[in-house]
Amino acid sequence: MKIERFICPYTVYDRLEELDPRDAELMRLAHEATQNSYAPYSKFHVGAAVRLANGAVVVGNNIENAAYPSGLCAERVTMFAAMAQYPGVPFEALAVTAHSESKLIEEPVAPCGACRQVMVEVEQQSKQPLRVLCQGETGPIFAFDGIESLMPFIFLDKFLD
Repeated sequence: MKIERFICPYTVYDRLEELDPRDAELMRLAHEATQNSYAPYSKFHVGAAVRLANGAVVVGNNIENAAYPSGLCAERVTMFAAMAQYPGVPFEALAVTAHSESKLIEEPVAPCGACRQVMVEVEQQSKQPLRVLCQGETGPIFAFDGIESLMPFIFLDKFLD
């Protein structure tokens, strides 16, 4: 037996102004998207924005339902909307943020495992790394260049052959 470690490389930006202008705009749109969130149960409003290779930007937010499994995360709402509106167009970057009605979120909010698995599929279809930007209401921004930095030991479509 041996113990191994997985290193998760990411960049930390202290302020939005440190980001490339296109990434800063993507994060700004994700923040704006939280305002359209439907989160009457958790009071946790998540917004996401994705930039495609053709320059299009698609935004989305979380949608809750009294029957909890029936809702959907902002990241998947956004990615699925982009795939429906722009089939076959590669994804470049995805930004995600959140705010809570009960407390200030000052650290980056990371996507859940189900959203990360959809990001794997999107990245494979895009044939290029997906840049993922995460921020809370305020505070630093974490930038991951490729989904493997955010989700080790990914499940790939090649396993299904």
